Amino acid sequence: MNLPNSITLTRIASVPLLIWVLSPHFPFRGIHGEQEAIASGLFILASITDGLDGYLARRRGQITTLGMLLDPLADKLMVTTAFILLVAYNPRVMPPWIAVLVIGREFLVTGLRSIAASEGFTIDASEIGKLKTVIQIVAVVAAILNHGWNSWNLWGFPVGVHLIAMVATYWMAVVSVISAVDYFVGFWRKIDHVSGRRRRRGAVLSRKKPVVEQKA
Repeated sequence: MNLPNSITLTRIASVPLLIWVLSPHFPFRGIHGEQEAIASGLFILASITDGLDGYLARRRGQITTLGMLLDPLADKLMVTTAFILLVAYNPRVMPPWIAVLVIGREFLVTGLRSIAASEGFTIDASEIGKLKTVIQIVAVVAAILNHGWNSWNLWGFPVGVHLIAMVATYWMAVVSVISAVDYFVGFWRKIDHVSGRRRRRGAVLSRKKPVVEQKA
């Protein structure tokens, strides 16, 4: 078990921990915002490991089949868990339809990448997809913090936590749709190119006549 895969496993292990922290059984629930702060910190750390394990795997030359399986699994578990929990934890910010939209987008992209891999090509992460990931982190953290605070007063400047959570959540929904369309367009272009190349190869082979030996 190399270091990148170990980091990925810690992200998977953080999923049940996040469920416990945001559950009614958490011992520090509703006292002085400890529950919201711990859950936010846990999600941020898990999100950091998402980029760290891939960076280390490429830097150290430790890209393995196990890592290629665990990394997307950890990502989908974290995203799915966070949004399902937030629908119950803070429904005024995270309505069910947004959670379904975001989770559906994740499974759509996973399906497209699986088909692409079976066809012998890959779909690279686009800039829109990376933007979606950043907004998603902001939306989840803001929605968690908004459960305990509507606003903060930082050094005399009011910060609307609820406003940030609402804007980030709906902006994330819009970017998720755009990102899904972008992935689908990229997939369709490549699959169409692969199909066209196969048709041309088949046409060339069909024009070749078999050589028949003639008996003397």
